[in-house]
Amino acid sequence: MDETAASAGGAATIVLRLAYSGGAYSGFAEQPQEGVRTVAGELRRALEVFLRRPVELTCAGRTDAGVHALCQYVSFPAADDELEIPARRWLRAMDALLPRDIAVQEVFHAAEGFSARFDACARTYIYRIADRPNRPVLTRDHVWWQRMPLDDAAMARAAQALVGEHDFKSFCKASSAEGKPACRNVMAVGFERGRELGEEVLAFTITGNAFLHSMVRTIVGTLVEVGAHRRDEAWVADALAACDRAAAGPTAPACGLVFADVAYPEGALTPLA
Repeated sequence: MDETAASAGGAATIVLRLAYSGGAYSGFAEQPQEGVRTVAGELRRALEVFLRRPVELTCAGRTDAGVHALCQYVSFPAADDELEIPARRWLRAMDALLPRDIAVQEVFHAAEGFSARFDACARTYIYRIADRPNRPVLTRDHVWWQRMPLDDAAMARAAQALVGEHDFKSFCKASSAEGKPACRNVMAVGFERGRELGEEVLAFTITGNAFLHSMVRTIVGTLVEVGAHRRDEAWVADALAACDRAAAGPTAPACGLVFADVAYPEGALTPLA
C-alpha cells in the first residue's frame, strides 16, 4: 500500500465522475513545471482542502491540453470516515472549491484497489466538426471549423479500416510511441450529423479499450483529408498498415474533442445516495 493509501486508511476507494471545459488547462495530468494549470492540479487542491490530507489521483484517461470531458473518472483511496460523507456534501464542497469550468457530476464507492484507469473496459471519445461556410458562434470553442462541406459517408467507410485490434503507431504522437507497444482495440466508429445550440455539427464517435497520445485527433485529421476529397478512402487503411506517423494525416485541433464515456465492469461502482 502506498503512503497516501495508508494515510487514508485504504478501506475502499472513492470515484468521482468529472466534467470540464479544457480550454484553460494544459491537459488533465499535473506537470512538473511550476505555474502550469491542469485539471488534476485543480481537483487535487480542492480535495486536499476538503479532506484535509494529501490525495493521489488516478484518472481513466489523460486528456491533452485543450481537450474537454463530460465523463472523466478519477479514483483515490479513502478512509472509513470519508466513506460516510453523503453525495450532496461532496457536490456542494467541490462546487465551492473548484473553478467554474470543472465540475464533479457524481460520486461513487468502489472496492479497495479499484483503479479508474486499469479497471476501465472501454473509453469513448466524440469529436465535433462544423463543416459549412458560415462560422460557428455558440459552438465555436468545441468544434473544428471546416469551411467546405465534408463527405461524411466517405469518411465513415474509410474509418471502418480502423475497427479491430491494430498497431496504431501511424495515429499517435511519434515520440510517445518510441519503444512502447502501440496496439489498441477500436470497438466502434461512426459519424452522425445533428444540431447543438441551434448549430449544425458533424460528430465522430470512437470507442476503444484505450487510446494513444493524440490518437483520436490524428484519426480525425486523417479522415477529414478523405472527407475533403484530398485523399481516397483506401489511404486510411494504407496509413494504418504503414505504422509510421508520417503516413497519416494532420492532427486535428484539441478544441473539438470530448472524453465522453468510460465503461467499467457491472457492479464495480456504487453511487452515493
